[in-house]
Amino acid sequence: MAITHATDETFKNEIGSGVVLVDFWAPWCGPCKMIAPVLEELDQELGEKAKIVKVDVDENPETAGQFGIMSIPTLLVFKDGQPVDKVVGFSPKEALSDLLAKHI
Repeated sequence: MAITHATDETFKNEIGSGVVLVDFWAPWCGPCKMIAPVLEELDQELGEKAKIVKVDVDENPETAGQFGIMSIPTLLVFKDGQPVDKVVGFSPKEALSDLLAKHI
């Protein structure tokens, strides 16, 4: 499954069902650039088990504000539309795999 880019308008549809890892990021953020390839690898490994969605906080301030995103990258795990877990800052792939495994 490919990583999806959500906007303020499409966000609710993207997180509606199943397990979704949302990456709140911005193009100018160094750690965000570091985590991008990690998320690509995770996406390949997870297949249909979970979905990864990216939200650019500069272009979608409404969604970022709704979840109180103060620093990036912030990763939120949603299950059937509800936030169930959160990681702030860079995390290695193993840590993110373990985080998602708890909810799949």
